[in-house]
Amino acid sequence: MDRENEWVEWIEGASRGEKYPLAKLISEVERRDSNSNRKKLFRLLDSIPPKSNTTIGITGTPGAGKSSLLGEISRKFLEIDSDIKLAIIAIDPSSSQSGGSILGDRTRLTIPARENRIFFRSQASQLELGGVNPYTFHVLRLLRYFFEFIFIETVGIGQNEIEVSKISDFSFLVLPPLGGDQIQFMKSGIMEVPDGFVINKCDEKELANRSYHMLLNSLEFLKDTLNEKPTLPPVFLTSVLNRLGIDELMKHFFSLEKKKERHREIESQIQKWILAEYGRKGMNYLSPLLQSEMERLRSLAKGGSMSYEELEEFVIGKMESIFPIH
Repeated sequence: MDRENEWVEWIEGASRGEKYPLAKLISEVERRDSNSNRKKLFRLLDSIPPKSNTTIGITGTPGAGKSSLLGEISRKFLEIDSDIKLAIIAIDPSSSQSGGSILGDRTRLTIPARENRIFFRSQASQLELGGVNPYTFHVLRLLRYFFEFIFIETVGIGQNEIEVSKISDFSFLVLPPLGGDQIQFMKSGIMEVPDGFVINKCDEKELANRSYHMLLNSLEFLKDTLNEKPTLPPVFLTSVLNRLGIDELMKHFFSLEKKKERHREIESQIQKWILAEYGRKGMNYLSPLLQSEMERLRSLAKGGSMSYEELEEFVIGKMESIFPIH
């Protein structure tokens, strides 16, 4: 059986909710040499009727309880009598010594083995900055063909890692109670990005309320810098232990409507890839050429989405014309 026929079988299986063929498809797009294969694979995927879906990024400091919170959200999700399907991409830190990763986030989530409404994929960060894996974006693109909701849980982050907000429709910052004073909140660049905040581990009411009001005061101070949002982002208090606030958070997720334009995601990700592959000099050289090519592809797409792989091939072609490979 040739490769493309095998892909067609896997796509059909994934469309039926089978996990093994979906995992095989994901492995294809995570390969380092996947450029030409990705182009063919996504061309085949375009034959599937498009789904309306929402991508939600969950980020926060180490120990804030992101994995446990997603585990509880998944449990609640299974209680909903619905055909809506959920996928989770969880990024775990990689060792700077061995490059390995425990991939322990999946231990927080327990679902029946034959439950096909939820799919979980772990990824090692591969020491990538920003809280995501180098191939998270491509896995996300794939999952959007099969799921209505996709959650991306980042590795524990610091004050400036905002990468997940560039590939998700909405992003939420998860914080532990008393995760910092007002100055700490205000100086964090990441505070300006999320569409919502979750103070998790609110097992002790007094500490939770103090954190809640401290965060609200900080957001009020920062409101002029919050990406021109008309209102302050909502703040949720949750406790997985006491099962507090999960229903309210779920209702908010289901109420989210306005989504980002997919071509903007592609533009930001191709620029990130250029910076990683060719550095700042390469970016300075390619930026005007890339803008012109993106405008051309957008006009050809006629309301559809331009191809990431076409832009990637364009960049590689330009660089090889300067530095020929013999």
